[in-house]
Amino acid sequence: MKNLTAKLLPTTLLCCLPLLLVAHGVSDADQATLANGGLLAYILVGAKHMVTGYDHLLFLAGVIFFLKDFKDIVRFITVFTIGHSITLTGATYLGIRADEHLIDAVIALSVLYKGFENLGGFEKMKVSSPNLLVMVFLFGLIHGFGLSTRLQSFDMGNTQFLAKIICFNVGVELGQITALIPIVFLITRWRRHKSYDAFYKAVNTYLIIAGVGLFFWQLYGYFNG
Repeated sequence: MKNLTAKLLPTTLLCCLPLLLVAHGVSDADQATLANGGLLAYILVGAKHMVTGYDHLLFLAGVIFFLKDFKDIVRFITVFTIGHSITLTGATYLGIRADEHLIDAVIALSVLYKGFENLGGFEKMKVSSPNLLVMVFLFGLIHGFGLSTRLQSFDMGNTQFLAKIICFNVGVELGQITALIPIVFLITRWRRHKSYDAFYKAVNTYLIIAGVGLFFWQLYGYFNG
């Protein structure tokens, strides 16, 4: 049964990909929430954005697959959090912007990268893989820049500007924790079963496919937006 589930899971996720592509964006409802809800609203919207942030979560899932010790999981997620907090806060406060499609295209490549590394892509090419902790930090900076472009798409007004950024960041962290709990639970629990190897290969193959698909989708959005 688990072998069948391992095979069907990536197919199911691929079928859901079009829904995910439209879930991770800036909506009028979110703008209304921010306009009427004060600082707490920024926490709520930040959490919502991370929970629906399929690209961020796919990358983190790939990182978790590579780790077996819970302390390592906490360490790597902390490094990723520091990275994206730096650019989320700094770029938003300084008003540094880039086209969201291009940033999301790079984020898509981070998903592709992690699936490729997990499946031994570098070893097959007979080259050493980069230091994972450093790569997680660098990708965290990029992911944070993507979050900043989303936040800057809102009308934040001029009052309590830094506080709003910090609250959005706090919401992102809360959303990240909420989303990662079931992911960590699923991966660590499945590691005990014989079907784990099939599950590992299937999901990481999906990460590669999803990364490629998201990359070209973002390029399409950039050239046709």
